[in-house]
Amino acid sequence: MSDRPTATGSDNRALRAARIVGFLAKYRHIAAFSEVAAEPGGALAPKPGAEAGAEAFVRDLEALGPAFVKLGQALSTRPDLLPPDVHRALGRMHDRVEPTLPYAQVRELVERGLDVRLTRVFKRFDPEPLGSASLAQVHRAQLRDGRAVAVKVRRPGIEQVIAVDLDILSGLARTADRLTQTGRRLHFADWLDEFHRSLLGELDYRAEAHALERFGRHLAPYPQLYVPQPVWSLCAPGVIVMDLVQGRSVLELSGLLRTERDFGELAAQLLRAYLDQTYLHGEIHADPHPGNVLLDADGRLAVIDLGMIVHVPPQRRERLLKFMLAALDGRGEDAASEAIGVAVRLESFDEVRYRREIGHLVGRYSAQQCDDGLAEGTLLIEVVRVSVACGLRPPAELGLLGRTLLNLQQVARALAPDLDIDAVARPHLQRLMRQRLAHAFSLSALAAESLELQGLLRDGPRKLQSLLSLLADNRLQVSVAGLEESRLMEALQKIANRISTGAIAAALILASAIIMRVDTPYRLFGYPALALILFLLACLLGLGLVVSALLGDRRAPSRKSPPP
Repeated sequence: MSDRPTATGSDNRALRAARIVGFLAKYRHIAAFSEVAAEPGGALAPKPGAEAGAEAFVRDLEALGPAFVKLGQALSTRPDLLPPDVHRALGRMHDRVEPTLPYAQVRELVERGLDVRLTRVFKRFDPEPLGSASLAQVHRAQLRDGRAVAVKVRRPGIEQVIAVDLDILSGLARTADRLTQTGRRLHFADWLDEFHRSLLGELDYRAEAHALERFGRHLAPYPQLYVPQPVWSLCAPGVIVMDLVQGRSVLELSGLLRTERDFGELAAQLLRAYLDQTYLHGEIHADPHPGNVLLDADGRLAVIDLGMIVHVPPQRRERLLKFMLAALDGRGEDAASEAIGVAVRLESFDEVRYRREIGHLVGRYSAQQCDDGLAEGTLLIEVVRVSVACGLRPPAELGLLGRTLLNLQQVARALAPDLDIDAVARPHLQRLMRQRLAHAFSLSALAAESLELQGLLRDGPRKLQSLLSLLADNRLQVSVAGLEESRLMEALQKIANRISTGAIAAALILASAIIMRVDTPYRLFGYPALALILFLLACLLGLGLVVSALLGDRRAPSRKSPPP
């Protein structure tokens, strides 16, 4: 076994920080650290010899421990932070198998977590685990009433190990945000804080139990799909008991079985269900890879491992739906507008270039649908890359949705290679849009809007009177936020520094001229030493100002738009 940190916390903080810094130094050429931006349009083209380095990056990342395994899985949804070859390698990374915990320790963890003796709850409890990963271990068991269940147990001490690693990473991210241009543009610390909150939620298995229950309700319209349901009386922060799913991965289906049975409707229901989850219910299952989709003996699909769920706000959800419909119809300009609506404009944002690049992407995607099938996941990942290259900060949900759709496409192809995914997704997305429009004109929605209108009519005159009173009394003030971080403030600081330096140089020259007349025994080259030193110092400051102006000043960019 490698020297990766274990749940016992044997590595002290200083050694752990040294290992992490060594890893970052080794892979400093990665785009997130080296300011390298991917070229739009050819973002997914592999570079010669890059795959070997990408695989080494993933192996070293896994060797750093469970926090970095989860970090790698999260980075696989952020194509804007890493080069294409590394992003693809991370997409193939799954939770690595860990050494199994001894049965005596598992028994102690279950009994302490559920506050009950193991034999009083379970009729049988298999000492051999079904699976063992970085955060947890799963065992097969049977309740007293004969119900077959799976018992998921969190590894002891894993919270402390993850907390130390993420604390070190947070400090490094804040430093990168402060000192590098990429950090100021992408805000690594904010993204890492969001990842920390998500991982803490994944460590609390009660949140996973709630997700299983919600997904079970959402999948009710699709009888061939289901998720295992939790046993609520046997769920705790470190232990979760749920229905046992006995099936096999969709990748293990033989060609003979696919010829004997038609899995096309099964794959279509899975696609529709995930589109519902994202655009209707606002939840993205961030890890629907083929290993988490099992075909049981009854011919139904079970979706497992719902620990990583991302919630999408309603307005962002609607924008993403409009973007996908515009992309399906080949309307590049509309797709660009919707993408801009959910992103954050940076100071360097080039809107003309962005609209042109998105138009080319959508046009190419629309033209290739007939040949390559639906590839929304690839489109979304390329949109994220183009956004970053053009000075736009896309929401994290965009890359996550792209990764999810790529995984779903892989599952659908494994079930039904000849399935026309476009014919399934397009009408369903249109139906979801019609549902949203119908809801907007429903009685409840109109009632809510009428309340908003009533509030506007009631408070409008009073607010207008207050505004006019402030204007009449010359007390109206306008506050501009973010000025201290703008280019204007940076330019004013440079001007102030140069004026101050010039004034100091002039004062030193005057002082040296005055002191030059003072008779003193301390002389250099026949001149008073202090006067000569002050004069030389003034010359150095003046020379520094000239060099700074020649090297640092540049012409203002032209306001003319580049040709289309």
